[in-house]
Amino acid sequence: RIIPCLDIKDGRTVKGVNFLNLRDAGDPVELARRYAKEGADELVFLDISATVQKRKTLVALVEAVAKAIDIPFTVGGGITSVEDVQLLLQHGADKVSINSAAVKQPDVINQLAHHFGSQCVVVAIDAKYVAGQWKVHLVGGTQPTTLDLFEWAQEVEQRGAGEILFTSMDHDGTKEGFANAALAQLSSTLSIPIIASGGAGEQQHFKDVFLKGKADAALAASVFHFNTLPIPQLKAYLNKHQIPVRL
Repeated sequence: RIIPCLDIKDGRTVKGVNFLNLRDAGDPVELARRYAKEGADELVFLDISATVQKRKTLVALVEAVAKAIDIPFTVGGGITSVEDVQLLLQHGADKVSINSAAVKQPDVINQLAHHFGSQCVVVAIDAKYVAGQWKVHLVGGTQPTTLDLFEWAQEVEQRGAGEILFTSMDHDGTKEGFANAALAQLSSTLSIPIIASGGAGEQQHFKDVFLKGKADAALAASVFHFNTLPIPQLKAYLNKHQIPVRL
């Protein structure tokens, strides 16, 4: 699956490098509409400042995006409870992504999986390679933890998450390729799908993330937002390299 990601701050789509120096990338509703037309398999909407600003996801914007598309839609940012998820699903989300809340109260994963089914629950993990270990970071990458990426991913699966969205903070926005070694290790230890995020810059990176990183889906932002890599062209390339994609 090829998944564009809308990182939302103050109602606009933004993109940075290593989670810093954010620049404007356009109107989320227009971008969403374009991606659905171009053949994106899914769309992810992350309200990246919701947790930092200690507020809930922008429901009106979620609804506007949902109305503009006809592909599966995952929403994240500031989600901490069953009620939050209920509200987002009522306004057009198909799945939700939780990150900081899952680490702070792991039981929330079990609760959401129980209420809405595992297929609805994506746990996002932002990690950075620190002194030879992948360490989980929270609150938009601003808070380091002592959690090990692989141990946390296994716990997340056991608690009922249906998918993991792994972002390498070291690779984010660099356009130098995904964290394929870490992805392959995750893939070999887990049985749920893994969405790779952080580092897409060219077609070859997508081929590598599926063949070397063993990812089930690849998520990217700037290469799509700034039209460096149109989705139809990317899918044709992957198809040519015998990587099964929906054309």
